[in-house]
Amino acid sequence: MQPPLNQDKISQLDTFLLLAPAIFMNDLAIVGLGYVGLPLGLQFAKNDCQVLGLDIDAAKVNAINAGKSYIHHIPAESIADQVNAGRLKASTDFSLVSESRAVVICVPSPLNKNREPDISYILKTGAAIAPYLKPGILVVLESTTYPGTTDEDLREVLEQGSGLTAGKDFHLAFSPEREDPGNPDSKVAKIPKVVGGLTPACLEQAKELYSRAVERVVPVSSCRAAEATKLLENIFRSINIALVNELKVVYEAMGIDVWEVIEAAKTKPFGYMPFYPGPGLGGHCIPIDPFYLTWKAREYGQATRFIELAGEINTSMPTYVVHKVAEALNSVRKPLNGSKVLLVGLSYKANVDDDRESPGYILLEMLKNAGAEVAFYDPYIPVIRPSREHAHWAGTESIAWDQSTVGSFDLTLIATAHANVDYQQLCDWSQLVIDTRNATNGIKSDTRVVKA
Repeated sequence: MQPPLNQDKISQLDTFLLLAPAIFMNDLAIVGLGYVGLPLGLQFAKNDCQVLGLDIDAAKVNAINAGKSYIHHIPAESIADQVNAGRLKASTDFSLVSESRAVVICVPSPLNKNREPDISYILKTGAAIAPYLKPGILVVLESTTYPGTTDEDLREVLEQGSGLTAGKDFHLAFSPEREDPGNPDSKVAKIPKVVGGLTPACLEQAKELYSRAVERVVPVSSCRAAEATKLLENIFRSINIALVNELKVVYEAMGIDVWEVIEAAKTKPFGYMPFYPGPGLGGHCIPIDPFYLTWKAREYGQATRFIELAGEINTSMPTYVVHKVAEALNSVRKPLNGSKVLLVGLSYKANVDDDRESPGYILLEMLKNAGAEVAFYDPYIPVIRPSREHAHWAGTESIAWDQSTVGSFDLTLIATAHANVDYQQLCDWSQLVIDTRNATNGIKSDTRVVKA
């Protein structure tokens, strides 16, 4: 009879089993093939990794397997090259997780109608992959969320659905996404990757994974520290954008152009970073992420006054813009009710086709509710796609770009400053312009332009 193993040997055996997983066909599976998951998958594939993309949207899956792109700033050739090389494939079959050494979750994490965190997509994904987890697999969450989501909520779902124990039978980590769509200098390989693991072994596995695709991996002490890092980055931006939005209103009352002030201030080579005002916040991060911490902080009896004040200022900007629209129309003896208003730029930021959380939708709604006849022009969004938040706008088409069409509107409202829009032409064609992005700076036209 063999003598019983002592505790040290049992611990060593557990570690050996954990770090010696079964043979896998894929280096990693990426769940969620949107603005985060697809670029990440391409970067791993370019570094000779076998990548499986998983998504519930069959249209995205079919597009990838056909070598086509559904995201404007990602060339179809980049996808086709990796598909043809056999390094990238996509599927709606989540059971294929069983063939992957690692799983990276890149699904939405929005706010609900009460502005509380909605991690249902994260948890549903965890439940979907859990039955197919094998010992030794690494699971990484990239979706932005509050501290504790990975090691509490996601962990519980994964353990219940798999019968495995995180940190013992499988690795668990968090690594926040840092995508910057529309920025030509933003490359997945060049952006340092923050990583936090449930255990030291989990951290090492996550570091090893990301080191295959990015140049620098930044380890932190825990999943929660990594989750908090992402929140800090976006809270910093939200608060500073709120500051310049408030200064815009204050300086306007003083007869000062805030855009001129920002340009002058940013010549200081230290102690200052430029942020720019706008008609409101948009995108999948800045309008949402700060409130994840606000919500979680209440659990600990903590107030987040800076975050909440910044949120109040930023969410008030569409109202400010609509007031400017009404004032401008009133100055030419036209009421907002019954006027035709053209919104230029529906995506949440310049030079992308991403319209998530775009303040443009809020502006359209407010103007329509005030009685205006509204339409939009956006070279990146020829037709509004179905979405959770703005389903009733789905199918609405961008207007034609010609003098007759643009000139038929009583007022043109610039909400996003795309580089490929001819603003000289826009001013010359329009009857009245409201510019929330300083897009018309330096343009000379007989048309009246009001900055807002």
